[in-house]
Amino acid sequence: MASSAGEWSAEQIDDYETLISTTDVELLKKAWRNEKASPEILPFEEALVKRAKEQIQLMEETVDDFEESGHDPLIVSLYQMDLDRVQFLLRSYLRVRLQKIEKFMFYIWKTDMYRNRLSIEEEKFTERCIRDMGKHLEETVLSKMPDNYQSVLKQSVISEEDDMVPEPQLDTFVVAKCERTTRPLYLDGSRQSAGFNSRQVAIRTLFTV
Repeated sequence: MASSAGEWSAEQIDDYETLISTTDVELLKKAWRNEKASPEILPFEEALVKRAKEQIQLMEETVDDFEESGHDPLIVSLYQMDLDRVQFLLRSYLRVRLQKIEKFMFYIWKTDMYRNRLSIEEEKFTERCIRDMGKHLEETVLSKMPDNYQSVLKQSVISEEDDMVPEPQLDTFVVAKCERTTRPLYLDGSRQSAGFNSRQVAIRTLFTV
């Protein structure tokens, strides 16, 4: 319990932060931040994106109704600010994912784990990018190269792997914030365990987070 009406206990603060963090706007902000910080493409937040689009449509209709009915311009501007914020977060989230697809299109397409993380629209976009890129390289460069060096994916026909395909660097360091207290974890192949407290921030390689 709080010691006075104007003070909150640590438990009440945690409960409030948990409630705020579960709103769609905050969830969308979290998804955007995670996507932006991660070198690999993350699973598509289909349900969240669908709700965000529905919310944007509802807010656009509300703003139009307020303007037509002559509501206080200040109220209209506040609703418009909320609308702009949600639109910015959604566009930023989708834009970051498209940038990753353009950079790692060949690797994503040949790796089932990453390919399954795409939305239906992103799959179509990836397939179209691969087709257009392959056609462009074939017409401008590869057709003028010796037969042994005309692959889009390999340096030459003797290459055993697709050594011309860029891959996300999973050994890069990322900043992680713990949402709740964890049990002791073994990280980086270490024999020593480490526990993390709620809201604790740590810098770790991506594959250990």
